[in-house]
Amino acid sequence: MKIEIKSWFNHKVLFSHNVKNNSTKLTLEAAVTAKANLTDADLTGADLTGADLVGTHLSSVNLSNANLANANLANADLAGTDLISTSLISAHLAGAHLTRTNLTGANLAGANLIDANLTDANLVDTNLMDVNLTNANLANINLARANLIGANLTNTNLDGANLIDASLVDTNLTGANLAGANLANAELTYANLAGANLAGANLTGANLSHTNLASTDLAGADLTNANLANADLSSVDLTYATLAGTNLSGTNLARTNLADVDLARANLTYANLTGANLTDADLTDADLTNADLTDADLTGANLTGINLADTNLADTNLADQIKG
Repeated sequence: MKIEIKSWFNHKVLFSHNVKNNSTKLTLEAAVTAKANLTDADLTGADLTGADLVGTHLSSVNLSNANLANANLANADLAGTDLISTSLISAHLAGAHLTRTNLTGANLAGANLIDANLTDANLVDTNLMDVNLTNANLANINLARANLIGANLTNTNLDGANLIDASLVDTNLTGANLAGANLANAELTYANLAGANLAGANLTGANLSHTNLASTDLAGADLTNANLANADLSSVDLTYATLAGTNLSGTNLARTNLADVDLARANLTYANLTGANLTDADLTDADLTNADLTDADLTGANLTGINLADTNLADTNLADQIKG
């Protein structure tokens, strides 16, 4: 049976294959073996389950709605490729080049994307549950509303990424670079962000309850109205961060740098602030009921309207620079 691979651009035949019991998968693999030029190939809706496409050049190919489940695309060039609503379940994409690729609505659950390059790619509404993105480059990627539950993003570069409304529950982001990323209203409960860089990130309205943020850089980050209840923020740098209206109930802020931080109206009930640096912080109308401020430095802080009921102030520095 003869099967032709044509260009989506001008319908020109790019490769043909004629064998008994032929399939699109066999034809594509034959084209790869023959080193055919498949630029602009139309493989819309093709069944390529388990295809061996290691190192294949598929730039600008249309693979929308195709089935690439369990396919081996390690080190493949998929730059600018259309993968809208494509199934890549458990696909092997380690080292793949996916710059500017459109993966809107695609299913990559369980896929291996270690060391992959997804710079400027579009993954809006994409399913990335349990994906391995260790050391991947996702700079400026669009992951709005994406499902990243249980994903491994250790040491991943997400500089400037769009993660608005994304689900990152139980995600491993240890050592990840999220500088300047937009995580507004993202769901990050039980995520591990230890040692991550979130400097200047937008986390307004994000849910970070029970999240591990130990030793994270949150300098200049916007956490307005975020939920950080019972999170671990020990040894975190929050210099010039905004936490107005933030829920920090039961949060571990031991030895955290909160100098010049806006904590107006913040909920810090039962928070651990031992040894924290709160110099020049704005704690206007903040609730610190039952909080532990042992050895904390509040020099120059604004305590107007603050609630310190049952707060532990042992050895706290309440120098006369305090405003209010």
